[in-house]
Amino acid sequence: MTSRERPVLLYDGDCGFCTASVRFIERRIPTSAELVPYQAADLAALGTTPERAAREVVWVGRGRRALGGAQAAAALLIDAGGVWRPLGLVLRVPPFRWIAHGVYRLVANNRGRLPGATPACALPADRRPGAR
Repeated sequence: MTSRERPVLLYDGDCGFCTASVRFIERRIPTSAELVPYQAADLAALGTTPERAAREVVWVGRGRRALGGAQAAAALLIDAGGVWRPLGLVLRVPPFRWIAHGVYRLVANNRGRLPGATPACALPADRRPGAR
């Protein structure tokens, strides 16, 4: 489903909050990445697992190195360039990296309570639709 020439951002397509976030990215952030629900991707070919993709967004770069969570978001911002690039670069440097990780985990662990969430968001990762 995905092209090998472009980076890929995997997200939980069963989560309304995640899907709304991806729609925001599509409208506002000019990334070259393919935005793909992990449920529709060949995860093994992308070098990740269903467990990881259910737990966090995963960025698979052109070199096929997978980054997760806040670092996946940083990679997406760097890829977008323009005003987004400096923000992505800052998110890679301690202490901002640590803060970004903490904020990402807080949001990811509570996405079932956020606007746009669906009942699937509140389930443990291994019990969500599409989990293997």
